[in-house]
Amino acid sequence: MHISLAISLILLVCSFSISAQNKYGLKVTSFEEYKISIKANPNKELIDLEEYVPGLVMDIRYATKNNFMGEVIYNLPKAYARKPVAEALRNVQAELKLQGLGVKMFDAYRPYKATVKFYEGYGDTTYVASPYRGSRHNRGCALDITLVDIKTGKELKMPTEYDSFKKAAWPSTPISDPEIRKNRELLISIMKKHGFRVNSSEWWHYDFIGWKNYEVLDIDFEQLEN
Repeated sequence: MHISLAISLILLVCSFSISAQNKYGLKVTSFEEYKISIKANPNKELIDLEEYVPGLVMDIRYATKNNFMGEVIYNLPKAYARKPVAEALRNVQAELKLQGLGVKMFDAYRPYKATVKFYEGYGDTTYVASPYRGSRHNRGCALDITLVDIKTGKELKMPTEYDSFKKAAWPSTPISDPEIRKNRELLISIMKKHGFRVNSSEWWHYDFIGWKNYEVLDIDFEQLEN
C-alpha cells in the first residue's frame, strides 16, 4: 500500500513537471533535459562558435551595455549554436576568407529568459520575439552577424547599425548606395547558400532552415561552460 502510494505521488510529480508551463504558456527545455536530448541526438549539442569557427570576430553586445536595452543581459560574452548551425557557419567563414572577409558575431544562442526580458522591456514583436513562441535564438538556430575586412578588422558598410529598429534595417528596403547594397546582398546570399534565411526586419539576423527540429532552451552560458 505504501509502495503504491509512493508510486502514485512520483507519477503525479512527473505529470506536473511535464505539463508545467511558464506564464506565457510555453514549455521550455531545461539544462537536464538538454543533456538527455544530446545523448539521443548529438546534432542538438550547443557548440562554442568562437572555438569552432577559425577567425570568428566576437562582439557579443548583450554581454555589454551597448545594446538596445542599455544593460548587461549575459554574464559571459559567449556565442553557441546547435552543431549543424555551427558547421554551416564554419563553411560560410571559409568561403568568405577567399574574398578577404570574415564574420563578426553579435549574438547566437540566447537563453529564453533573455527573450522574456526583451519582450517585457520593449514589447514590439516586429523587432523582439514573442515569449509565447520563443525565439529561434532560443533554439540555438539563429545568428546575428555582419561582415568584416580581415586585414583592417573593420565592418563592411551596411544599411544600419546592429539592432536598429528602423525600416532601413529591413532586407527588402531599397538601398541607393551601391556599396552598401552590394555588402548586404553578399551577406544574404552567402548565408542562403549555406542553409540560412534572413529575417524580414533585420539584415543581420539569419535563421537556420532546420530550426523547427530544435527545442526552446533556457540554459545559462555558465551551465554550458561547466
